[in-house]
Amino acid sequence: MRMRDRVAAAALSRLHRKLRRELWVGIGLAALLAGLAFALALHFVEPAPPRHVVLSTGPDDSGYHAFALRYREILARDGVTLELRPSQGSLDNVGRLMDAGTDVDAGFLQGGTSFAVNAPDLVSLGSLYYEPLWVFYRGREIDDLTGLRGRKIAIGPDFSGVRALALQLLAVNDVVLPPTELLPLGGDDAANALVAQSVDAAMFVAPAESPTVERLIHAPGVRLLSFARGEAYTRRFPYLTRLTLPQGTFDFARDVPRGDVILISPTANLLVRSDLHPALAYLFMRAATQMHGDAGLFNRRGEFPNTKDADFPLSPEAQRYYASGTPFLQRYLPYWAANLVDRLWVMLLPVFAVVVPLVRLLPPLYSWRIRSRIYRWYARLKEIELQLERAATQDELNEMLSRLANIEGAVNRIPTPLAYSANLYSFRQHLDLVRGKVRQQLAGDRRGVIEKRDREA
Repeated sequence: MRMRDRVAAAALSRLHRKLRRELWVGIGLAALLAGLAFALALHFVEPAPPRHVVLSTGPDDSGYHAFALRYREILARDGVTLELRPSQGSLDNVGRLMDAGTDVDAGFLQGGTSFAVNAPDLVSLGSLYYEPLWVFYRGREIDDLTGLRGRKIAIGPDFSGVRALALQLLAVNDVVLPPTELLPLGGDDAANALVAQSVDAAMFVAPAESPTVERLIHAPGVRLLSFARGEAYTRRFPYLTRLTLPQGTFDFARDVPRGDVILISPTANLLVRSDLHPALAYLFMRAATQMHGDAGLFNRRGEFPNTKDADFPLSPEAQRYYASGTPFLQRYLPYWAANLVDRLWVMLLPVFAVVVPLVRLLPPLYSWRIRSRIYRWYARLKEIELQLERAATQDELNEMLSRLANIEGAVNRIPTPLAYSANLYSFRQHLDLVRGKVRQQLAGDRRGVIEKRDREA
């Protein structure tokens, strides 16, 4: 008895091993398909955004550089290091962005200077703020650039946006030819020269908050030009906007300026390379909204950033941002978490598309595989039943019984989980039913043979 128990236990253990092996084969196949889907998704998903970005700004004393310092603080909160790369100005920034040999990712650009460049690989993240053209001068009062003819004018260094704009505006007023003298001075150098009376006028493109503007607006003997033909300039140069600097804006007590001043202004824009990671583009635009979204001296709250200056095409991320705002995940999650979830979602979506159907398909597939091992033997039973319908000899009937015994032995050796044992026992019942028919016919044939023999005797 004990020997039979050990044999049965060994057989049951072998059965369990076979079933586990088949189960793991199914799970392995599903895992393989899921892994292939994941690898395919990983091939197309965006890489993780870099943690280091280079921004080309402007001279150290420029408004661009001052704003860039604030951008660096904001991006640092999200774990992104913003390296500031001072430059000579807008055209220098564009040149760096166009140069594939540099590591510059973004740069500021003054509106209206793109006429001088052809940069198909650069896109804009939008306009950030108005940066008016400030023309400070000495001498008698004038109301337009024509009054500067024949004077020494500081128009900014080479590759600067102010120089590009100044040359355009002075050219349409015929102020670029001698005896007018144009000097490549900008920023503090130009301001110092005007205060020291080394030049007669200086042109700046800067925000109203610029220390240079604040200094010169209070400098003795220095005037601020009010453009009497400001509206005409905006019609001739669409990238310019006519602005009004109200009386007393800088100093109510001293009434500075003493009257409304008409200014013309391009916008400051943020340019990036077209291959900048989308997550960084959104991060830049969120920082721009935080910095430039409030009301200012020349703009209403929420007016910036915007798509006002279309010198360069908007990036796809900028188009979505201005149409729908911040992406959903970035509204509620930190930058790193939103980016991680976004990438995981893109990678896992194809995996789920494969795994979910597989999870639903594996149980019926496993059930079919187990049952098919038993059901295929029904063809043998049907074959024997068909043979019984015609007259069969005793030898044929005995051969049928032998075949049924072989079928029963083969079916008993099929590894079958307990959950599917009902199929096994049902087959046995059907096999016994066929075997009973064979035995019944065999018994009838034997009686007929005996009766015939008795009659002959």
